[in-house]
Amino acid sequence: QVQLVESGGGLVQAGGSLRLSCAASGRTVSRYAMGWFRQAPGKEREFVAAISRDGGSTMFADSVKGRFTVSRDNAKNTAYLQMNSLKPEDTAVYHCSVRVTGRFPSSDRREYDYWGQGTQVTVSS
Repeated sequence: QVQLVESGGGLVQAGGSLRLSCAASGRTVSRYAMGWFRQAPGKEREFVAAISRDGGSTMFADSVKGRFTVSRDNAKNTAYLQMNSLKPEDTAVYHCSVRVTGRFPSSDRREYDYWGQGTQVTVSS
């Protein structure tokens, strides 16, 4: 079992920045790809970013490319999502996830096995 706890969300003005953290426990996640997804009210959960187990490969949704970066510190069993130039449309609950059953990062939420409860990000205009 893997437990994931996100933190770092909050209220920020458009153009601002936030850094989300995802702390894992119960099992070391250094062997697994990790992903970030978000869900706005009334919408499906959508892919944001993902990172390979060694951090050498990343992928991003088109909507956040050039604004968001993803990283991880395997020694701390933690992943991060740095969000810059935030827009009101980035408002959502952000969830981190772990893909135990595959080696590579994926944009398909069905391929992730463990999920955190999420942290709210609200961007005001």
